[in-house]
Amino acid sequence: MKVRLAANLQPDSIVDGEGVRAVVWMQGCSHNCPGCHNPITHDFNGGFLTDTEDLKRDIRELKLVDGITLSGGDPMFQIEASLDIAKFCHECGLNVWCYTGYTFEQLLAISTKNPKMLELLQELDVLVDGKFVLAKKSLDAQFRGSSNQRIIDVPNSLKSNRAVCIKKYEIKDNIKNQLKQEEVPIFI
Repeated sequence: MKVRLAANLQPDSIVDGEGVRAVVWMQGCSHNCPGCHNPITHDFNGGFLTDTEDLKRDIRELKLVDGITLSGGDPMFQIEASLDIAKFCHECGLNVWCYTGYTFEQLLAISTKNPKMLELLQELDVLVDGKFVLAKKSLDAQFRGSSNQRIIDVPNSLKSNRAVCIKKYEIKDNIKNQLKQEEVPIFI
């Protein structure tokens, strides 16, 4: 099966999900979020075509990674290829994170018309959902760019038919506010 990628498999990310991850940079996105950190991935004709079998071979050869992250662009614009890759990663014992500009609720609505979307959701462990919003950009938002984006436990969300956020990734009070409340020793 063909897949359009923005870049070769990145084998060593520590910012695109928990642990050391390999990132599949999908090409194509129509969200066009102002301030997006990857605008080069928006063009649906950009990047390059490859076969998912070649990508799976590269994934099979990875060493010392905790999981795979599907990012881009938006992997939801290539549902079948994303599904093929995610299934393979689970077969290899890797967890799968996915970034999308859609919300979990929008993806559930899409899945009523497109069963492949539900299949893809069933192969995701974690979903980082929602468009990047420049006005909500936050350095306190671990593994995401803006505070409106959620880090969702997909299996539990599918069971409960509502988005279940992973508590440890909820945005804590700004570190500056924490420091103001603590007494800091002064060394002379």
